[in-house]
Amino acid sequence: MDLLEFLLLLMLTGGAAGLVGSLTGLGGGIVVLPVLLIFFAEPFPIAAGASLLTILATSSTTGAAYVRDRLTDLRIGMFFESATVSGALIGAVTTVFLVHADLSPALLVALGVILIGILLASLSRRGEDLPEGVHPDARSKRLGLDGEYFDPALGRSVPYEAEDTRRAFPVMFGAGLVAGMFGIGGGVFKVLALERYLRLPMKVATATSNFMIGVTAAAGAGVLFAAGFVSPLVAGPAAIGTAVGAFGGSRLLPGLRNRTVRLVFLPVIAVLAIETILRGVGLP
Repeated sequence: MDLLEFLLLLMLTGGAAGLVGSLTGLGGGIVVLPVLLIFFAEPFPIAAGASLLTILATSSTTGAAYVRDRLTDLRIGMFFESATVSGALIGAVTTVFLVHADLSPALLVALGVILIGILLASLSRRGEDLPEGVHPDARSKRLGLDGEYFDPALGRSVPYEAEDTRRAFPVMFGAGLVAGMFGIGGGVFKVLALERYLRLPMKVATATSNFMIGVTAAAGAGVLFAAGFVSPLVAGPAAIGTAVGAFGGSRLLPGLRNRTVRLVFLPVIAVLAIETILRGVGLP
């Protein structure tokens, strides 16, 4: 394909990724990375670097919108950033070493397995709209990890409290590790921790994850940029398209039901998980 077609397709890919990422809290990298690897045949480190920049675009675009709509819980997000940022730095450095050791296929298979695990966890709660029977732990009560938002889809205010901070903290560290290693922002794990362990409503989990992924992605992107794994020709158009798609998603999210948001990304994750594993083991 010629250069113009290449850039246009990158922008369209970014637009779709931004829309999905802003609606699900995954940041768009979960779409951009496999697409760059599978359909554009980009090397893994270049795809990871571009993916992290699209995540920054998603977070920057949606962050203000979700804070304005009072969906983002800044207190919870900042508390768990200490875990995700440290994990992202370790993960990015690990990826640099693995790429130089020619272990990129192993990274692809590992990424596919991670996606399948997240898919199964999400399927188990596909019909849940709002969490019930939440019992906040002592740390949550001490730090005031609770809040309330108005849900247009339900027509009422929804209060919430964070439940199990002890188990959520290591999952957040794992989110940072995955973000740094695979360039996907770790949103899949952040949403898992926020929704499953902290028992936040899905829309609050999505909005808070969108806020957190920008900080995490910046930590990992800095390492990959220093290693020469960020290509402006690939990352630039993808990031522009992502920002446009993310803006559209931020306008849609407040009016959706929580279970609808959860169902948006299930088929996307399933297809990309299978394709990524096949590419990792050398199948077309």
